[in-house]
Order: sequence, then C-alpha cells, then structure tokens
Amino acid sequence: MNDKSSQPANITRRDFGKLALGALGGLVAIEAAIVGFGYAAPRVGDGQFGSVITCGQVTEFPNSSVTPFNEGRFYLVRLQDGGFLALYRKCTHLGCAVPWDATKSMFVCPCHASEFDNTGMVKNPPAPRPLDLFQVQIENDLVQVDTGMPIQRDRFEPSQVVYA
Repeated sequence: MNDKSSQPANITRRDFGKLALGALGGLVAIEAAIVGFGYAAPRVGDGQFGSVITCGQVTEFPNSSVTPFNEGRFYLVRLQDGGFLALYRKCTHLGCAVPWDATKSMFVCPCHASEFDNTGMVKNPPAPRPLDLFQVQIENDLVQVDTGMPIQRDRFEPSQVVYA
C-alpha cells in the first residue's frame, strides 16, 4: 500500500528554477513600483513650487516693481497703484521661461520673442494668451502666493489684482 499523499512532493531542478525566477521577478517588480511611485510623487516643501510661498512684507515691494521668485517659478508684480499680481514665468506659447527685461519694462520670451507687459498681457505674439496667474493672498501684511494651481486667463481684468 503506497499512498502518494503522505509522501513529500519531489520538486525537480527545473521547477525550483522557475519558482526562484518567478519570486525574483516579483521582487524586482515591487521594487520598480516603489521607485516609480517615489519618482512620480510630488515633492512639495515650504517655499517651493507647488506650495504656498511667503514672499515678504507688503512694504518690501515698491510700486511698479517686478520681483522674481525662482523657487516658486513666478514673478511678484506690484503695479503702480499698489496692487499685486503673481505671474507664472512659463510662456503660454511653448512653455519657455520668460525673463523680465527691465530696459523694455516687458517680459520677453527668449525662444520666439513673445512680449508681455507687467500685467502679463501679450504685446507681441506668437503667445496666444496672457501669462498665467497664481493666487495672491495678503495676511497680516505678508504677501503669500499659492503656486499649486496656475490660473489661465484670456485677458487682464482689474479683479485679478490683489490689494493690501
């Protein structure tokens, strides 16, 4: 009487190799997923793009000034009347970084020569629309800019300006 169910299963070398290779492949897939999720996850810290950035006291920004915030990827513009705009530095044509040209008093795209005034309005195409905005808040005399979500617009409107 030879009952096979009571005997240990014999595994062949080939079966063991397949099992080991499958386990190793599963481990590699899990590690790749962890690395992929870590790479794709936003790394938002205080004062960095994607977070709320405290720019400084209202009095630190003179009227008719443009102040770059490179970590936040925006310019804080204080208009002549004292109002604030936070303009995303990304050109609406093809996404180049647009610097402020103080001699022209314009934002001039180095890629295709689009020009924008200090409110972000297009003065010289090919850019199809004004520079995007970020939300500005003034709390306790501190200017704060939320860079988490750019605001697209078709034109400048006075309601976009924030006053202290």
